[in-house]
Amino acid sequence: MSKLPLRSLALALVAAGMSLPALAQSELPPAKQTQTYRGSPAGNYLAGRLAGSSRDLTDASNYLRAALRSDPNNPELLANTFNAVLGSGDVNGAIPLAERLIKADRFNRVARTALAVRSAKASQFQNARSHLAFATRGPIGDLTAALIVGWTHAGEKNVKLAVDSLDKLQGAEWYSALKDLHAGLILDMFGRNKEAGIRLERAYQQDKNALRTVDAYARWLSRNESNEKALELYNEFAKTLPEHPLIEASLAEMKTGKLLPLIRTVDAGISEVLFGLGAALGRQGGEDYGLYYLTLALFLQPDHPLALSSLGDLFETLKKPELAIDAFARVPANSPLKRNAEVQRAFNLDALERTDEAKAILKKLSADNPKDMEVTIALGNLLRVRKDFAAAAEVYSRAIANVPAPTRQHWSYFYFRGISYERSKQWPKAEKDFEKALELFPDQPQVLNYLGYSWVDQGVNLEKGLAMIRRAVELRPNDGYIIDSLGWAYYRLGRFEEATRELERAVILRPEDPTINDHLGDAYWKVDRKLEAGFQWRHARDLKPEPEDLPKIEEKIKSGLKDDASPKADADPKRGNGG
Repeated sequence: MSKLPLRSLALALVAAGMSLPALAQSELPPAKQTQTYRGSPAGNYLAGRLAGSSRDLTDASNYLRAALRSDPNNPELLANTFNAVLGSGDVNGAIPLAERLIKADRFNRVARTALAVRSAKASQFQNARSHLAFATRGPIGDLTAALIVGWTHAGEKNVKLAVDSLDKLQGAEWYSALKDLHAGLILDMFGRNKEAGIRLERAYQQDKNALRTVDAYARWLSRNESNEKALELYNEFAKTLPEHPLIEASLAEMKTGKLLPLIRTVDAGISEVLFGLGAALGRQGGEDYGLYYLTLALFLQPDHPLALSSLGDLFETLKKPELAIDAFARVPANSPLKRNAEVQRAFNLDALERTDEAKAILKKLSADNPKDMEVTIALGNLLRVRKDFAAAAEVYSRAIANVPAPTRQHWSYFYFRGISYERSKQWPKAEKDFEKALELFPDQPQVLNYLGYSWVDQGVNLEKGLAMIRRAVELRPNDGYIIDSLGWAYYRLGRFEEATRELERAVILRPEDPTINDHLGDAYWKVDRKLEAGFQWRHARDLKPEPEDLPKIEEKIKSGLKDDASPKADADPKRGNGG
């Protein structure tokens, strides 16, 4: 699924160096809390903190609420509880806590923003501005408050004051594009078309790669000038992010002669502010603030497809697939993003070992649109990763059949099918696919590595195969998996000193990989460093190797390598390279 970054803003957010609230701290180990502390305030507090550090947000909010009942005036506990409740998605439950929290900490930015959003949703715009006046400390707070304040004035139909309040904001250079974008959206909502076009064009000129800015300006052009000019913008954007579903949907609307609207309500405008900032923060290390902002965006617009998709992406980043599944499932069925969301939902189901459900989703999507290459490749990848190689090869073949004239961008189709053929013992077909991938992308290091190693492993094309692996190492000098392939190729050729040198490099780069440690153990044995060989094998065993490899490693720990054993490769040249 394509990510949707606000690129310039995201870079600026990183530079802003945001600090995270108490819930984000991880002094406690990230273990799953299973015990319940009903009678102990301290137990509830510790359980809540532990659940929060593990991102078990509902558990964290429940435990901390229980602790707060026993110590209602503790400001730190109140702040942690508010953060947890808001992070769990319960805005209505967080609001009373925010009202209590600002009495203890009047400048708490998140609490003030939540209260402002609640007030704006109730059309209490002056009250919203009162809260935002205390939420302006720091670059993100200043920008958030200014943009929302502008929309609150729009809610009172005071367009001049709305735009003026945006223009008064001073600060970082990267504010400008967001100010122009929202000024243009507000002006457009009130029919001030010419002024709106000026502001939207300015926003576009400052960041031609921002999806929402491109789409907003193109929609304005389609209604006020011509579809041809809008199409020109979309085509230019497609050079950076081709076939984006939202852009494709806009193009389809244009072809029917429909006028493309922009934002039409204040709730939608404020939700857009919170979505844009939340998505950028969530991708750039500010996960907690990203979560709060996206939650508030969805409080205003529960079916905001981009906010839901961004929330799912954020939960993926936090390694919470069950929460990501829920967010992606909530993307509306009529949204252009629904197909992408379903693909991501399938991957998260697979991460939870619910592979049959994941396959069913992808197979249905593929059946609904057999020419949807992204879905077909996603299904093939899932089958391949799950080692159903023959089925994966069939799926990749369907994708390749839809590409009558493959180009460089299609190299991976042949590479992945080649892996599937090789792993299902169909080497002649695999070799042809690897060679085709290299024809399309001559210096692709993953393909060089896989094909070169396979030749060396089979004892054919030895010099050419070794040269290909060396070239892959030149292209990826810090890729431990490719260096492992080079070391193991030397091992297969009986060049044990060279093998040892390369495998030592690979272990430094990938100390956590059981196969590389196992290979280094074998190489040490061959150069008569048998004590070190035993250490590497034991280390490989403790790193949880594949079930089929464990008995071999244990036998070597017990008896060493048999002197008459030929160095048959068990390396997997695809590891770590998208295979």
